[in-house]
Amino acid sequence: MIALVDCNNFYASCERVFNPAIRNKPVVVLSNNDGCVIARSAESKALGIKMGEPHFMIKEQVKQHGIEVFSSNYTLYGDMSNRVMKTLAEFTPNLEVYSIDESFLDLGHFFGKDLQTYAWEIKNTVLNWTGIPVGVGVAKTKTLAKIANRLAKKSSKANGVLVLQEPEHVKAALERTEVEDIWGIGKQNARLLKHHNINTAYDLTQQNDSWVKKNLTIVGLRLVKELRGEPCLQLEEVDPPKKNICTSRSFGTPVKSLCGLEEATALYAAKCAYKLRQQGSCASAITVFITTNTFANTKQYYNSRTIQVPTPINSDLHLIHYASIVLKSIYVEGYIYKKCGVIVSGLVPENTMQLGLFDGADTGKHRDLMHALDGLNKKYGQAMVKSAAQGSSKAEWLLKREYISPCYTTKLSDVPVARL
Repeated sequence: MIALVDCNNFYASCERVFNPAIRNKPVVVLSNNDGCVIARSAESKALGIKMGEPHFMIKEQVKQHGIEVFSSNYTLYGDMSNRVMKTLAEFTPNLEVYSIDESFLDLGHFFGKDLQTYAWEIKNTVLNWTGIPVGVGVAKTKTLAKIANRLAKKSSKANGVLVLQEPEHVKAALERTEVEDIWGIGKQNARLLKHHNINTAYDLTQQNDSWVKKNLTIVGLRLVKELRGEPCLQLEEVDPPKKNICTSRSFGTPVKSLCGLEEATALYAAKCAYKLRQQGSCASAITVFITTNTFANTKQYYNSRTIQVPTPINSDLHLIHYASIVLKSIYVEGYIYKKCGVIVSGLVPENTMQLGLFDGADTGKHRDLMHALDGLNKKYGQAMVKSAAQGSSKAEWLLKREYISPCYTTKLSDVPVARL
């Protein structure tokens, strides 16, 4: 049996953990630069706030209903996610972190135990230890666990926990699930299935394998077998290394000068370098792109360039150096830039990369320097130690975050204080 544990309205729930005053109020979290709604509490959903709705379009509703608005605080959300996953790891030796707010747990070793009771123990422990409410769906396969989790959240009777173990319960759950709500069935495939009068997950399980393979490919056939209770998707306990890494942001304030673009590019290059070190990789190529605002009534310009580096790298200083060279080669004066980004590719394992004839000692020095830098930033806070090329933390081009909450769990000055 496999459990899918999914956090409820995760970003909004994170904001509520350390702010009891908003626990029963409608809450929304905005995207980068406070653009659109990307997370809603149940109260906000009930008020009709839609996912992806621009912030400026809901300002009247915010005033009228007293909706609490927050800028994205990914530092807080990432740390809270880590706490949830560590809590879940207490319940099984085999766990797949599927996304920032959900994980699959292998419960196959619990022979003869009451899974319903155990699922409730998982739900209550996560809430007690982290303050984050979750839903728990348990079934024989990952796809069925997804369905169980979805129904657990929607059913007042289940109240957040549903175990699909008996055949009649599995059948009832499949009959209640529309094809467009099946994990892995996109809009195009949903339209195709409905055209053939296949409206529910149960209808799909009754189709001939050859028809499914012909119309939904081998991937669709695996999904149908999962719906029938035949495991085809194994838990991925270790994330495969990424083949390329991109860091980019829209600017809080448009940038005209090369100086501003250089600071932003240096910041994004350093973030890419950190991600490379985290997965033990080095990059053989670096791409930089810059663009104006395509929606503005101004002169438009977009350009990008990729260069190969002499030796694979993952040092902040090396990546910033090459990113600056690429940026200067594509920058054109006279335009108002809205966004830039850095992409690193051609990734190779750090411990197997081929060194150049003259850079062995230099690479060793940079490795030690980055190890020290990462240690300091982990201990004292993100970007406490950084290259001067990354600019000031108050630069105008940085993300607009007017409604940002404190970093309660990662910044000493933001730790809540109780006074008696």
